[in-house]
Amino acid sequence: MMGLAGIPLGLEFTFLDPSPDACAGAVGSLIQADFSDTDAFRRLAGSVDVATFDFENVPESSARAVQEIKPVYPSPQALGACQDRLHEKNLLSSLEIAVPAYHPVSSRTDLLEGLDKFAYPVVLKTRRLGYDGKGQAIIRDQEDLERAWQKLGDHDLIVEEYVPFEQECSLIGVRGIDGETRFWLLTRNLHVDGILTLSLAGGFDDALQAAAEDIMRRLLDHFSYVGVLTLEFFVLEGQLLVNEIAPRVHNSGHWTIDGAQTSQFENHLRAITGMPLGGTSALCEALMFNWIGELPERDRLLAIPGVHWHDYGKAARPGRKIGHATLTAGTLFELAANARLVAAVAGGKFPVLLNSIF
Repeated sequence: MMGLAGIPLGLEFTFLDPSPDACAGAVGSLIQADFSDTDAFRRLAGSVDVATFDFENVPESSARAVQEIKPVYPSPQALGACQDRLHEKNLLSSLEIAVPAYHPVSSRTDLLEGLDKFAYPVVLKTRRLGYDGKGQAIIRDQEDLERAWQKLGDHDLIVEEYVPFEQECSLIGVRGIDGETRFWLLTRNLHVDGILTLSLAGGFDDALQAAAEDIMRRLLDHFSYVGVLTLEFFVLEGQLLVNEIAPRVHNSGHWTIDGAQTSQFENHLRAITGMPLGGTSALCEALMFNWIGELPERDRLLAIPGVHWHDYGKAARPGRKIGHATLTAGTLFELAANARLVAAVAGGKFPVLLNSIF
């Protein structure tokens, strides 16, 4: 999607990916290599003017290997700070940004200390490499504790208090090389089994939007950040708690392709290449449906007004994001009506999830 956004800007791309059939290869040259192969990253650096990433599990050392040769945005420092949940929470706390209470876990004793501090339920997470619900477990009792420790105990961990949040949302912002900063609408997110399933743009009051933007500005300025940054929040009693930082374009911002003046992908490219940033205002009401594991019936969905189809060209398998559709409409009433038509075709948990939105 970043490549597709860059072609109209006159940009050309070389991608590095472990998969020989990576879908990005359709819009640029492809270097097949592991993300830990620093020699391959140096070859990448030799073929481009500026480098970026859209996956935060790229090792910081690989990004630094590129940086020795060519500019990398966002910086490897920002990438590294977001790869360890403990370091991430410590950074946020140092900037006086609210997060769920947490406790580092290097042993079973540490975990028991965390339980004494927070009481059941708690959330146990690996410090590195977890996403889409992977590498974490909710612990509600002693049996859960034993299962979670068997599953995750070989890793460096962090235990967090369980947050009985009212909503989950995310803010996506972009900062240019010159420090100019813009934000898209705060977006409400719904998950199934830890995987993002629906994202509704907007719907939050101005005060919460402003609070989210203030939090993000602190991070953007801390890193002298360049590019798109995402913050995932819990909303609890009208206040925001940061759950995670994603130093990249984000799944919850895919609606911007069809629903905003400038997509997150285009503005990321504008930022890292020194172009002026584009507007981030919403053009319409927008709701994104994630296609996970398999694609629904495309032609039936395309017959519904406002459906924009995005097939990633990935092989289907359980739990994998292989495409999405963004539904756009002129009014929230029209969006809700057509969303129910989409949900009826797509099936699964979509009809139930929509009842919690509209």
